[in-house]
Amino acid sequence: MKASKGAVFFIAVLLLVSIIFVSGCTDKGSEGGDSRIVKSGDTVKVDYTGKLEDGTVFDTSREDVAKQAGIYVEGREYAPLTFVVGSGQVIQGFDEGVIGMKVGEEKTLKIPPEEAYGEYDKAKILAVPIEELNLTNRSEIPEVGQSLRDINGNQYKVTAVNDTHITLDVNHELAGKTLTFDIKLISIE
Repeated sequence: MKASKGAVFFIAVLLLVSIIFVSGCTDKGSEGGDSRIVKSGDTVKVDYTGKLEDGTVFDTSREDVAKQAGIYVEGREYAPLTFVVGSGQVIQGFDEGVIGMKVGEEKTLKIPPEEAYGEYDKAKILAVPIEELNLTNRSEIPEVGQSLRDINGNQYKVTAVNDTHITLDVNHELAGKTLTFDIKLISIE
């Protein structure tokens, strides 16, 4: 009889252990999921909201935030940003800011200009003779405030126009600005 009580106890313990494992009641890290941390070379998905120092939202991966901030663009797909950490696909401060994060973790990154789009450089303001633009007629001359792209995808902002020249600012529109990003790590792939 003693042997059968021991066998019953052993079976009960095995049954209890298997129920715990099947139910998921084991430690899977602080978020209850993936306990890995982001390292260079990982492919990650991140939800983000980018703001200027005054709190103005300039970009986001979340449609609800874009609508609330008044920057919603019809037809744009609002989805988490996917990138390879350390590959240079995103600005340096963002790239470095996700290292060490766990899935589900949220963080606020404050990124100075030198780790974002660089300092504003007055040498990147160019005066181009209108005749070099190869326009078919003068009605095609760009207006102040308009953005132009060259064949390589570089963007230029028109800052002045006169009878002979057009002045272009080649600086990124966020150059010289400290940026704040509220981010949430969605996944590590």
